[in-house]
Amino acid sequence: MKLLEYLSVGMLACIIPGAQCGRTEVLVEAGSQAVLPCKNNDLRQTNPNILWTKDNCTVWRMEQSGLQYRGSRWSNKGKQRVQCPHFQFESGDYSLQINRVTEKDGGLYVCRVKQVVRSEIMLRIIRVSISPSVPTSGKNVSVTCGVTPRPDRVSVQWMLNNSPFVPQQGNHLNEDKSILIEKATVSSSGNWACVVKHHGQEGRASASLSVKGINQPFEDNTKLYAAVGSAATLPCVFSSGLTPLKSTWEKVKQGSRLTPAEVHLPSSLASSSPPTQLPWDKSATLNEVSLEHEGRYRCAGTIEGQRLTRTMQLVVAKIVLSHKESSVTLTCQLGDTSEVTKYEWVPVMYDHNGTESEGPVHEGKTVSLSRASEEKWSQWTCRFYGGQGLLGNVTYHIEQTSGLFGQESSGMPRNTAAIVGLSFLLFALLLILVQIYKNHQRRKRIFQYPALETIVHTVSNEREERERNRVKE
Repeated sequence: MKLLEYLSVGMLACIIPGAQCGRTEVLVEAGSQAVLPCKNNDLRQTNPNILWTKDNCTVWRMEQSGLQYRGSRWSNKGKQRVQCPHFQFESGDYSLQINRVTEKDGGLYVCRVKQVVRSEIMLRIIRVSISPSVPTSGKNVSVTCGVTPRPDRVSVQWMLNNSPFVPQQGNHLNEDKSILIEKATVSSSGNWACVVKHHGQEGRASASLSVKGINQPFEDNTKLYAAVGSAATLPCVFSSGLTPLKSTWEKVKQGSRLTPAEVHLPSSLASSSPPTQLPWDKSATLNEVSLEHEGRYRCAGTIEGQRLTRTMQLVVAKIVLSHKESSVTLTCQLGDTSEVTKYEWVPVMYDHNGTESEGPVHEGKTVSLSRASEEKWSQWTCRFYGGQGLLGNVTYHIEQTSGLFGQESSGMPRNTAAIVGLSFLLFALLLILVQIYKNHQRRKRIFQYPALETIVHTVSNEREERERNRVKE
């Protein structure tokens, strides 16, 4: 009976001049605003009688007197969800606006002007739902695109972060166009959108998926770069508010293909987290990086009974110095150069106020320094870049070696003078020791004959006495 009524109304609409035939599809996202079109080509009508219905129930109505009426289910606590803008009436536009649409709003709407059907609109509501809403890394996640009312044949395309989604290993596209993500990871997070096409019309809806787990680093085998002698942080940051149990750090080496072997962990990484560090931040710090710190590391923590891990590789950078006849060559050396696409050398000098200024950039893995360069610039910094930009840098300070050029020629005179001065001092000291030894020996010989020493003193005293008496006479 209801089908017959719709057919008769449609046939009547096609017979009456100015009426519109056919049905229009409108697809909108749940929670947004829907605009259902209804236009009248006869502009001679003023204050027409307009009626919008859904399932033979009044949605919005305006009489010729200008009085407006709304269905009871279309207002909530005095807030009206439907309206028909008056400023468009003069142009014959009687489109209906529905705010904050829900799945219950989906269905067939009819617009009548003076009891003549002007348009039929099928409103379909699209909603993307995610279950569970906030999953933990390693759990299965279902992403569903719901269309209400759902047509028999509909085209659904999925987008992830505005890029077409292609199912891969671990992701399955079901018959109902929903997606099953097995063992979701943080990389599964993002904006999931489904684009629905039906009868030439298109609509889309989206939802944000946030997988709880290790947010930094974002993925396994992330490369971190640090210079020899600098401080470095190995990040291991879980989702905010997610405090892991039994968090650990391990340094691993490439053993068999399936099982990396654990090696000794640097003592600087074995210490506990500082009190100021957030409970979900399990990052480790190296106060001074050395070549022995290079390698692969793994942090782990238990969340909801499941062990989450993240691996990363620390690449150590250093500058190697080599001498030639008239120049010095600096080479930027990294333990792993697979991501490096470009090297740059930047000279830096400081004036008497400590102000820093940079010189011209030199490209290449090595740079040759002349005597003028060594005297002008205080340091040379090697910057290395990858596909995503700057990876890191390492700096060589010229003052570390006071004078790279002429060390042998300028150093020899200074060394010779020092040796000569030291030799003269030792010779003088030796002479003094010899003289002291001689005096000691002489006194020793005299003390061997005490009677003789008495006679000598007696004779000497008598001689002095005679001399004094002679002077008195």
